[in-house]
This record gives sequence, structure tokens and C-alpha cells, in this order.
Amino acid sequence: MGNKKILLGLTTTWGSDWREKIKEIEKFNIREVALFLTAIKPEDRKELYSLLEKTKLETIPHVHLRDDMNLWELEYLEKRFNVQVFNIHGEKDPHSFPKFIDDLSGYCPKTYLENTEDVPSEEKLKLFGGICVDFSHWQDSILFNSLDYDKKMKAAVKKFNIGCSHISAVGNKLIRDTDIQFKDIIYKNFSKHYLDDLNELDYIKKYIEFIPDMISIELNNSFEEQLKIKEYLEKIING
Repeated sequence: MGNKKILLGLTTTWGSDWREKIKEIEKFNIREVALFLTAIKPEDRKELYSLLEKTKLETIPHVHLRDDMNLWELEYLEKRFNVQVFNIHGEKDPHSFPKFIDDLSGYCPKTYLENTEDVPSEEKLKLFGGICVDFSHWQDSILFNSLDYDKKMKAAVKKFNIGCSHISAVGNKLIRDTDIQFKDIIYKNFSKHYLDDLNELDYIKKYIEFIPDMISIELNNSFEEQLKIKEYLEKIING
């Protein structure tokens, strides 16, 4: 189990102050993070890249992509920050998948399809490097008693390489979450992108055997809080 890399997450979903997080990079002498571009539009991404350039950040091992990204962005991130793996949502997600196959296919081998409300099909997983496991989505399915989802996930992680993963918080109450881009889509989940208590990470103990070498914290909490979260996860995952 030891020596798993746990990355702080620079998230961009609603409720995440990514500009403030970039300031924290210097404050806490942070040299590597995972970058989640999930909810940030092209004009803001240019600002984000510019701000990162002014920090002492050295590497971004894992980047979560969107389908409105251009080839130059992936090339830039890979060259400038030594990106090792990318991930993107599955084909049923309305704001992530379709463009990738057509325009960015050269990056498919180092890109991993994420399980969201659906488990990626084997047909699509074969086009990529494998699967990016979002453990909070998997845990949601367990709490909703979705035996089919659980069965499909176990089959997928057995057959395909787990190249990277996300860890978010999972509470004991059902919450409503508005889609980050399409505001008329409402999700009901136990998982959430803001952690209130460290015990909301304890569910990960059930998935230790599936945890890959790279784990990214997908939370809107500040880096100051995430440093404590990382320490807590280290004890669970690396023992």
C-alpha cells in the first residue's frame, strides 16, 4: 500500500476560489498539485495559466480536462508542468466527452475515462489509457444500493488500468447539487466537493485494494485545509 502519491487539488467548480488557491501555492510552498479544469471557461483558463506561471509550482501530475480545450492547452500543460496523466468524464456527460475523440485523440493513451453517474463502457475505455476512478461516485452508488453500478465498476477496474483517481467527501445526508454548467440539471448525492469533517473520508477504507499510485483530492477546501486532509488520507492509504 505504501508510497501512493496524494495530490492537493486545485479545483474550479462552484464554491472553489481558485485564484485564492493559487496565492496559497506560494504561502505554503506547494510544488505540485492536481488541476481540475472542470468548470472554468477558456478565457478564465488563460488567466489561470498566467497566474500559475508566476508561482513556484513545479509539476501538475494530473489534469482533469474539459471538451472545450484545445490541443495547445494539453501540449502547454504537458511541457510546462510535466503532466503525467489526464482524465475526462465519460461519454454520457453533457460537457466533457464528444470533442476529445475527434480533436485530441493523440492524448488518448495517457487520458483516463472517469466514472460519473454512469460507468464508462468497455467500448469507450478501450480507446483510452484506462479508467480514472472517482471513489466518491462509486460510494454514492453503494449508498443508493445500485448493485449494477457496483458490479460494472468492479468489472472495469479488473479489466482496465486505473491510471489516476479522485477522492471527494461523502457525508451521511443526501444533498442537492446543481450542475456546474447546465444549471437546470439537479443531482442528488451523498458525495460533495466540500469537506466538513475528516470522517467524511473514512469510506475510502473500503476501496484500498483499488487505489492506484496517484490520488487527487477533489475538494473546494482551501489548500491550508487540504494539507490536513492529505495528512489524514496518508494515514489511511499509506498506513
